[in-house]
Amino acid sequence: MDGTVTTTEDPIALFEAWMAEAAKGEINDPNAVCLATATPDGRPSARMVLLKGVDPRGFVFYTNLESRKGGELAANPVAALCFHWKTLQRSIRVEGQVEPVSAAEADAYYASCARTSRTISRKACSCRSTGPNSPSPKTCSPTCSRRM
Repeated sequence: MDGTVTTTEDPIALFEAWMAEAAKGEINDPNAVCLATATPDGRPSARMVLLKGVDPRGFVFYTNLESRKGGELAANPVAALCFHWKTLQRSIRVEGQVEPVSAAEADAYYASCARTSRTISRKACSCRSTGPNSPSPKTCSPTCSRRM
């Protein structure tokens, strides 16, 4: 067997259980996740972001609307996440459509940021995974939260 775990149970519950274990065992940023996006013509790009939330609607992270990933998500709202917890010898992949979180969610996140990390420009949007394979930034600069 290749170590793949499949379950017919609630995949969000499984993710939350594994994340709780990772929070206890990972030294740094257990919520760090690799986000992969692509241009409309299929050119891939991957970078690390921090997961800011998860619920039955999907996974939430925040990103700069004016960044490369913000542009790629606007032009091609499909992405993948890959969590890797080395100490647990586990990883989880999530793939699916992305969509903005509500204005209220984005505003609440912005309000939670330290005043010194906010910028004059406050552009907010977010990503939630809604795809069939779904178990469903470190600062508050011009922000787009994306829900997968």
